[in-house]
Amino acid sequence: MDKQQQQHHHHHHQQQLSMAKSSRQRCSEWIFRDVPSDIIIEVNGGTFALHKFPLVSRSGRIRKLVAEHRDSDISRVELFNIPGGAESFELAAKFCYDINFEITSSNVAQLCCVSDYLEMTEEFSKDNLGSRAEEYLESVVCKNLEMCVEVLQQCENLLPLADELKIVSRCIDAIASKACAEQIASSFSRLEYSSSGRLHMNRQAKCEGDWWIEDLSVIRIDLFQRVMTAMKCRGVRPESIGTSLVNYAQKELTKKSSLWNPSGQTKVDLVSTAHEQLVVETIVSLLPVEKLAVPISFLFGLLRSAVMLDCTIACRLDLERRIGSKLDMATLDDILIPSFRHSGDTLFDVDTVQRILVNFTQQDDSDDDMDDASVFESDSPPSPSQTALYKVAKLVDNYLAEIAPDANLKLAKFMAIAEALPTHARTIHDGLYRAIDIYLKAHQGLPEADRKKLCKLIDFQKLSQEAGAHAAQNERLPLQSIVQVLYFEQLRLRNALCCSYADNDHKPVHHQSWRISSGAVSAAMSPRDNYASLRRENRELKLELTRMRMRLNDLEKEHVCMRRDMVKSHSRKFMSSFSRKLGKLSFFGHSSSRGSSSPSRQSYRTDCKVIDRTCASTD
Repeated sequence: MDKQQQQHHHHHHQQQLSMAKSSRQRCSEWIFRDVPSDIIIEVNGGTFALHKFPLVSRSGRIRKLVAEHRDSDISRVELFNIPGGAESFELAAKFCYDINFEITSSNVAQLCCVSDYLEMTEEFSKDNLGSRAEEYLESVVCKNLEMCVEVLQQCENLLPLADELKIVSRCIDAIASKACAEQIASSFSRLEYSSSGRLHMNRQAKCEGDWWIEDLSVIRIDLFQRVMTAMKCRGVRPESIGTSLVNYAQKELTKKSSLWNPSGQTKVDLVSTAHEQLVVETIVSLLPVEKLAVPISFLFGLLRSAVMLDCTIACRLDLERRIGSKLDMATLDDILIPSFRHSGDTLFDVDTVQRILVNFTQQDDSDDDMDDASVFESDSPPSPSQTALYKVAKLVDNYLAEIAPDANLKLAKFMAIAEALPTHARTIHDGLYRAIDIYLKAHQGLPEADRKKLCKLIDFQKLSQEAGAHAAQNERLPLQSIVQVLYFEQLRLRNALCCSYADNDHKPVHHQSWRISSGAVSAAMSPRDNYASLRRENRELKLELTRMRMRLNDLEKEHVCMRRDMVKSHSRKFMSSFSRKLGKLSFFGHSSSRGSSSPSRQSYRTDCKVIDRTCASTD
């Protein structure tokens, strides 16, 4: 028995003594004053001066004790380990004296247990205390969720007898059934008809079926575990189970530490208790399998507690696996897990984060195996696993930048985190470059070979223009890396010049071929960048079309002037036949005039009418 349990037992014993004294004082108020007492009952240090006849008529246990000592005319009986102590015995004694008292949810469990202990059953008296208490439990308590919770609280000090009498199991089943029924009723209340006449669930309407979550947080952890297990079996929503677990954990684990506020101080009380350890391990075992049942920040809070309290390895690995399955929802504050060992090692727990990343990539690989066909056979946006990769890559780069200044952080650990994700996870390497630059700045004594090894992680072709310009002048980078940066910057400049030349020289064929050659680059872009690139190309094509129309209009104007000059020197008949022949000509062939409603062709017909009117006026 640990210190906490000893203190609890001592406090409970003192409470029972005080109850026994107050019961003894009240005893004189309801016993027969004109008849002298013939038996004294001792209960947990307290004494009750009573009469044999009313006790023997109701209690089988006291009847047997008196019968066993009939010859010696027993006058004092001591009852050991009576459930509920002096308070329960006083109620049982009152019942023996036919003194009315109210059975409530706060005393029904004690009455059930003390009646079983004293054998106050139908065998010895009709409508005895046992049957009365049982009737109240079944017909009143089990119909009300709050009463069941209150009875469970009373049962905490009545175990294992309350379990043997199935008081606990009946209350747990009743709670699970009521919670499930409340959710079903709440779901029906949220059903409504849409404008098309279809029945659907209103997601915006507040769910009123989970009001019981707050009530359950007062139960002891072992009973709470049984309630949650029963609710799962009954089909209570995983989200409700998750919310209840979050509420319970926050009440039990935030009393002594600031673990649940990662942005707050990281220095916490390292004195672990068996109770808190039990709470963490129990809650982890109760977590629903559904990904969205609990927020990821709650999982990280549990993981911090598990590390600090030195919970079982199985518990911690389970949490790391769950976190890895939805790491794309995490924030930087979540993964900055303090190192609780304080053994001169890193400030943050890098090993745990590395294991979480391994879990994430393994889960991601399994998703990719299933979705390979859909990824390669369609032009749809990236699958959720690809989107998750992009998010986690950004998160990892920010994490690397945070841990990089740590002087105790070994190169191997830093590189293990950086290499944890596949190469296609990062579309841009600016974040990785920034983190590596911070590491090089904080570890200036790093050998040249290690600096080269570290900088090989960066794909300098994936740096933005700003990052590339910075890297080209970065003295911390190895010479080989700077040469790579300058080479790719030169390629970028050459492409820009080629693009400019193609636009200025009005050569659509060259322009198009440059775009095709850049297709390999755009294929590696993120969907957002790819879309922006397509929009940019579309704008450039529109500009090219506008230029061609302007050239067409210039040619048509020249044609008008030429005809006007010819009209002055030749006859009208010759001019009209020439105009008919010229009107049949096309500047770009039949292929470009497909669809006769093009603006250039309309303008051409308009100009011909102007020419005819001009000729007529000239004549």
